[in-house]
Amino acid sequence: MSNTKVETVNSTLDRVKLGLAVLVIAAGIVAFSVLDGQPGVVRVAIFLVSVIIAAFIAWSSEPGRRTMAFGRDAYHEVKRVHWPTRKEAMQMTGIVFVFVIIMAIFLWLVDKTLGWVIYGLLLGWR
Repeated sequence: MSNTKVETVNSTLDRVKLGLAVLVIAAGIVAFSVLDGQPGVVRVAIFLVSVIIAAFIAWSSEPGRRTMAFGRDAYHEVKRVHWPTRKEAMQMTGIVFVFVIIMAIFLWLVDKTLGWVIYGLLLGWR
């Protein structure tokens, strides 16, 4: 069992903000559907504006601020990762390809051997 603590939205104001954000996105989807006579660019723009407004509403809540802090921490963590050089990446890729080819040949041999043993020796079908 995991001992991680599940954080829920406790503040009524935060619940209202998140509910409003969902309603704004739903309104954008409805507007996209209702405005089927308008050009596609206008419909997509209205939907994107609704998503942007909903994001600002959601990010003004405590869960939104925690999500932004998590994203910022993740970005800084990725910057600290030691990424392989092009030469190292090519070498690792080559090793993976060689391993896959060797395993494919091995499994093909095992399949043919078992097929010969089962069908040829035990059942006598060949």
